[in-house]
Amino acid sequence: MSGHVPVLLNEVVDALRPRDGGRYVDGTFGAGGYTAAILDRAACEVIAIDRDPDAIAAGQALAERYAPRLRLIEGRFGDMEQLLDAEGVSAVDGVALDLGVSSMQFDQPERGFSFRASGPLDMRMEKNGPSAADLVNQSDESELADIFWRYGEERKSRRVAHAIVERRRDKRIETTGELAEIVRRAVGPSAKDESDPATRAFQALRIAVNDELGELERGLVAAEQVLAPGGRLAVVSFHSLEDRAVKDFVRAHSGRTPAPSRHAPPRAEQQAATLREVGRKPVSPSAAEVSANPRARSARLRVAEKVTA
Repeated sequence: MSGHVPVLLNEVVDALRPRDGGRYVDGTFGAGGYTAAILDRAACEVIAIDRDPDAIAAGQALAERYAPRLRLIEGRFGDMEQLLDAEGVSAVDGVALDLGVSSMQFDQPERGFSFRASGPLDMRMEKNGPSAADLVNQSDESELADIFWRYGEERKSRRVAHAIVERRRDKRIETTGELAEIVRRAVGPSAKDESDPATRAFQALRIAVNDELGELERGLVAAEQVLAPGGRLAVVSFHSLEDRAVKDFVRAHSGRTPAPSRHAPPRAEQQAATLREVGRKPVSPSAAEVSANPRARSARLRVAEKVTA
């Protein structure tokens, strides 16, 4: 497989509470770390989903090792309900989602996710559709600035967008190395304890190319639908936009939406709670895990339990 290290692995599996005869969904299969840990914990079944065809191809050895308890499906976790229906599955006992880019994708320069080694400016998880290069070279300046601000929370988004537009007048921007250099010059040097100045812009492009926040919204809705009563949803996020979306979804479906102002117009009756928040605060990795796997540093785990049919 790969040197991929699953983040918060024990915490995720503990949250799902795998049991003999149970059925679980790993919506972001990747290198299969969560899947294998769930299958090792109990005599259960896992249906693993991944939109990256490379992950599905690499997972065949794991599927053979755990046959017939593991089924691999190429697709998006936002389509979980339809994908499970096609497999004859109507309800599951747990869903795990590990958001963002996987280590395998990040570590392959040819996939274009990282600026650490120059490669084609791609970033497509499914290897089809418009690439990051298409976005960078075809979007107008205001659209680019909006992407960098909205999805990367880049304070100098307008300056970065302007620098890109100026550079592409001469030639199309084709590689991660080219883009990273443009962004670094536009943003300027960062403090020693901060990440590379290109980090936020690259994150923003990746999210836009793969519609990651839209996919997360669809995936949360689908997970809430397919979970059986008592089933658990465990979501690991890596930046504030994802974590906020998960937190807001769980709280809205657990009846914890804020009461409206007495000056506001009346609204429709609040929907009955379908989820229960498990823990009021997200779980963070231990210092030991961060030391062993620096990529875990920003990870946050939120857990919810289905409370009604």
